[in-house]
Amino acid sequence: MIPLLLILSMSCGRESSMRSPKPKQDLRINEIQVIGSHNSYKTAIEPALMKILMKEDSATFFALNYSHVKLERQLDLGLRKLELDIVHDPEGGRFATPLGLSLLRQQGIEPQSYDTDSVMYEAGFKVLHVQDLDFRSNCLRLKDCLQEIKTWSDSHPDHLPIAISFNAKTDVINRPGFVRPLSFGTAAFDSLDAEIKSIIHEDRIIKPDDIRGGYATLEDAALAGNWPKLEESRGKFLFVLDEGPEKRAAYLKGHPNLLGRVMFIDADPGDPAAAFIIFNDPIKHQDSIQSLVRMGYMVRTRADANTLEARVGDLARLQAALKSGAQFISTDYYLDENPFGTRYKAELPNKQNWILNPVLYAN
Repeated sequence: MIPLLLILSMSCGRESSMRSPKPKQDLRINEIQVIGSHNSYKTAIEPALMKILMKEDSATFFALNYSHVKLERQLDLGLRKLELDIVHDPEGGRFATPLGLSLLRQQGIEPQSYDTDSVMYEAGFKVLHVQDLDFRSNCLRLKDCLQEIKTWSDSHPDHLPIAISFNAKTDVINRPGFVRPLSFGTAAFDSLDAEIKSIIHEDRIIKPDDIRGGYATLEDAALAGNWPKLEESRGKFLFVLDEGPEKRAAYLKGHPNLLGRVMFIDADPGDPAAAFIIFNDPIKHQDSIQSLVRMGYMVRTRADANTLEARVGDLARLQAALKSGAQFISTDYYLDENPFGTRYKAELPNKQNWILNPVLYAN
């Protein structure tokens, strides 16, 4: 995680007080705050399988007991940040027969329907959370998720820019019967960029090249506030690779400073490619997030995690996320009611779809 001293030293001498609000037409995309969803594609583990899994590891599967409505419905509700977990499946079929279905049949239970159109046998990136166990998705193929989002966008051409982040899943479950995900090297990321562009035309993507402009590095451009204006960014998308050093290096290989790439990366301050930074815990990292936002970075944080806040109705993390000024706040609970009956819901003040960034502007 990024040391706070590093952030504070980089921000030394920068204006830290709130600005006067700009005219709406002059606002830039880093100067607002919106709500989004976490693991946006995920549907529930079916109850019979959940019962089996809870006996094996109740703590882990306790945290996975959440689900989402379809992506288009989330966008209808005003969410403007989505997250997709992808696995590499260049030949098709690698994730087509999840072990969880076999576990149910071994117990004499017929599973709920899954992949009735056999799309999991087709080549291309698939969207799922945990192979073999938490594998159900509102859109099984990445291209289907992107097409659903694009179709909605086409029908709402004036929407605020939508940020979409990706986790490139490679974690191995080292037990018999579990499929091993393929690695994500530079070639796989080349394919990912190509698949994104096959659905979302480049002129609707806010790319690192667009931000960098004539600056020496992407970070220089971000710190100079060279993000596009909000009104000029309506109907567009911003993509982010939410991964650690090894996968970031693979994505950067042959593309220094993200030259020619579709996605931003979660890079530390001081990295030439740093512009978008992810901090999951807005309570622990409140000061860091606020400093980064003032400096010009985009930041994403989480209002809740592992179902904990929703189960007890705890708003402390949500309030910290709002106060942090992170431009994107992800949640699993954006509906008026949640499964736990606590009425926990993550939303912006006065139920708005977006607000002026509270760290940059006085409300």
